[in-house]
Amino acid sequence: MKSHFFAYISKIRWIVRWGLKRNSIPENVMEHSWEVATIAHALGVIRNRVYGGAVDVHAMVTAALYHDCSEVITGDMPSPIKYHSSAIQKAYKTIEREAEHELLSLLPEELKQDFAAVMLEGGLPREQLQLIKAADTLSAYLKCQAELATGNQEFSKAADDIVTRLKSYQLPEVDYFLRVFAPSYQLTLDELLNSDKKSSKLSQHEQALMVAK
Repeated sequence: MKSHFFAYISKIRWIVRWGLKRNSIPENVMEHSWEVATIAHALGVIRNRVYGGAVDVHAMVTAALYHDCSEVITGDMPSPIKYHSSAIQKAYKTIEREAEHELLSLLPEELKQDFAAVMLEGGLPREQLQLIKAADTLSAYLKCQAELATGNQEFSKAADDIVTRLKSYQLPEVDYFLRVFAPSYQLTLDELLNSDKKSSKLSQHEQALMVAK
């Protein structure tokens, strides 16, 4: 049997996000999915190592990678439309679930169960869904901050709404990520490299002081 599954979902690279806004930095669904997966991985590790959790990080990261694959069928629905009314939101959720099953139907029968475990949102553990959603929102936050840094005020209202949403989650893992990792996103590569050198020099200096003592 030949399957079109991976050829099909590879087309998410052509689906552009934030379609109703003028973008200074274009973003497609494929790169967004990678970022969400890496942030979800960080949130899961933070929960387990810092806050005593027991989330299956690797399963969650895989689910995060596939979390927007249904958009190859539905397209990316901009948030102002998706959440405009409860009726639209409910209808779109139904379409998303149908799209997930349509994608799964492209797989060989012997593989469907394994892919269903990471692709069907309704079957994911609540804890994984919670952190994937938080990672998705953090990705949107970082996108808005990047756009604002270019002077693009098109994203100012979205940025405010996303900050409010992040606060509403009341997740210590999100606060940890925002405090420890998010600020560096605003630095250029040169600034990051120079920052590393300064940190290295400071560390060497501190070691010398410790030896002297």
